[in-house]
Amino acid sequence: MAKCAFIGLGVMGYPMAGHLQKAGHDVTVYNRTAAKAEKWVSEYGGSSAPTPAEAAKGAEFVFSCVGNDDDLRSVMLGDGGMFAGMDKGAVLIDNTTASADVARELYAAAKAQGIFFIDAPVSGGQAGAENGVLTVMCGGDQDAFDRAAPVIDAFARSCQLMGESGAGQLTKMVNQICIAGLVQGLSEGVNFGVKAGLDMEKVLDVISKGAAGSWQMENRGSTMVQNKFDFGFAVDWMRKDLGICLEESKRNGARLPVTALVDQFYAQVQERGGNRWDTSSLIDLLARG
Repeated sequence: MAKCAFIGLGVMGYPMAGHLQKAGHDVTVYNRTAAKAEKWVSEYGGSSAPTPAEAAKGAEFVFSCVGNDDDLRSVMLGDGGMFAGMDKGAVLIDNTTASADVARELYAAAKAQGIFFIDAPVSGGQAGAENGVLTVMCGGDQDAFDRAAPVIDAFARSCQLMGESGAGQLTKMVNQICIAGLVQGLSEGVNFGVKAGLDMEKVLDVISKGAAGSWQMENRGSTMVQNKFDFGFAVDWMRKDLGICLEESKRNGARLPVTALVDQFYAQVQERGGNRWDTSSLIDLLARG
């Protein structure tokens, strides 16, 4: 079993770090709110540290799961950052959804210090993190991935190396682009069925077995009918992710007309106070006008 560190105990990081500890790894955690780290230790064991550098000291594998590019730089760089505490040859696995640019930037900084860096964003949401069945899409060096994959398996159902540094983040962008269109389509379909007077539970049950079926339908269709959104992946985070996708598309020339439109729909949900609602709340714009 490995000596690990985990930086960032949000709704995703908290259970992910827990799965590492339960798998038998020796985990030291850091969180900006120290009380959250103390709660984690009381629940799972392991230990906590007052800075990312101290958490990472002596660890073979260091994980991070924070908010955005700037958060990553703040916990990785500088005197108290993870890089300052990591030994040469250690592997840093970043599970944050961030830009491909920051992944490449941190990969280069890590390499200069003799550290391996893997960008490894995840998909599966809070439920996937809690159940240890996340999909992990990685970018980086093959040797580092081969070392890290058995450890990542503690919270993953699927873990693949997608290419060089940044490829994990680019793959996550594809994931979010696909989800955006799916959720809008599902919202329109459910709203149409409700307006038509159909029993939507029956409708969803039958069409989920055919070509219209999807993870979103299976896991969010029923709650959309009930107008329940106080759970799941927050609109604020989805807008952050879609913003990354749209910025990247400007560089690579890909056209994202549906993604851009859905991003604006999410902006309208935010205006209604739905910042922390689940992404399935797109239906609220159709149901309430």
